[in-house]
Amino acid sequence: MAENRPLYLGPRLRRLRRELGLTQQAMADDLEISASYVALLERNQRPVTADMLLRLARTYRLEIADIAGDEGEDYARRLAAVLRDPIFADIDLPALEVADLAMSFPGISEALLRLHGAYVREQQALAERRTAEPGADENEPVREAQRFLAARRNYFHALDSRAEDLAAEIEANGGAVNWLAAKGVRVRFLPPDVLMESLRRFDRHNQQLLIADTLDGASRAFQIATHIAHAAMRTDIKQIVREESFAGSATSTLLIRALAGYAAAAIRMPYGKFARAAAQRGYDIDALCGLFGASFEQVAHRLTTLQRPGQEGVGFFFIRVDEAGNVSKRLDGAGFPFAAHGGGCPLWNLHQVFRRPEEIVTQWLELPGGERFFSIARTVTGGGTGFGQLRVLRAVALACSADQVGNLVYAAGIDPKTAATTPIGVTCRLCHRTACTARAVPPIGRDVLADDYLRTAQPYAFAES
Repeated sequence: MAENRPLYLGPRLRRLRRELGLTQQAMADDLEISASYVALLERNQRPVTADMLLRLARTYRLEIADIAGDEGEDYARRLAAVLRDPIFADIDLPALEVADLAMSFPGISEALLRLHGAYVREQQALAERRTAEPGADENEPVREAQRFLAARRNYFHALDSRAEDLAAEIEANGGAVNWLAAKGVRVRFLPPDVLMESLRRFDRHNQQLLIADTLDGASRAFQIATHIAHAAMRTDIKQIVREESFAGSATSTLLIRALAGYAAAAIRMPYGKFARAAAQRGYDIDALCGLFGASFEQVAHRLTTLQRPGQEGVGFFFIRVDEAGNVSKRLDGAGFPFAAHGGGCPLWNLHQVFRRPEEIVTQWLELPGGERFFSIARTVTGGGTGFGQLRVLRAVALACSADQVGNLVYAAGIDPKTAATTPIGVTCRLCHRTACTARAVPPIGRDVLADDYLRTAQPYAFAES
């Protein structure tokens, strides 16, 4: 069917003529046709015949494939992806019409693509401005630190390289406690009340590292590694922070703390060894916890950092939320478009795992633009371990692009192309899916339809636009 359709190459023919520096009359003379026929071809009012293709190729020494390329097919593919946006859901857009537009009017197609891109960016910016919480300026250092980490995809080569060397030294000395002892530092485990409710404190006068004895093994090891990072890698950490200027000193303080945690994880789980184990075990988080003596959250956090050139792992997005939906940590190594402000989508099972404590729950996700992700979520706990101590229950999730799930043990034997997905949105303000019973607020740009005699299952009905 497709091979019998007429071939229209007006914009391409006009571009070729201009590249050759020819007028329509000059091209007409070269091809032995009239100038008016050239004009009709360029306006897509006449199809390009096989004989005309041969004349063009022979006259200007071009390959036929270069003249009649697949630019239209590329535009058709991109337009089809854009037109899957739910904002167009109520418009009848036959695939044949989309293909005709892309093939016959590539200029208009490009304009539509650019316009939609600008619309999406403006929607995101507007949603962030409208949904920012009162007093959000007070948290600006947090967002500034998050942007700094995200811009570097949460990978810092200098820290990972130095941490690998330190890990080798520590292993050769029989462990972190012995390594610190060789540096003149004694490690002691004491009750939290003695430590004035802190988890870790360094007594400089007596050269003692004091750790709360109520912490589990993984947390004790991580706190010791964090102290080593602050002591042995301080120069490396501060050099990274000095690479960029910030609005205030609070951002630098937050980043130093975050990068020390990054370095501690790199010491406990050295890049090369961890990346190989992750690939071999299919990114089985529980298995990696056992191999490295780390907690679920520590391993999940470390998986977001596997971005070393030539040794890249699966790109993961990491998020941690409490039962109220507050985001306490967000790290992006996967390009997951999570909103900076406002609530996340309740259809994402990240918000539902609180009903199934410590159970790993997976889910296939599809965003309004058609992007598909695979999510791994589980609850984690923090706080005191003694009787009567306050425990905080949180949920953490890792998400990666659906085209990378072949590497994950959690999706073994499942074809990403046929897997049933849950349609979610970045945030209600940016999601134009009208048939959503979980919607909290209307999307930007849609008018709520007033109807006193009709109540749908969805919280809002929208006027046609």
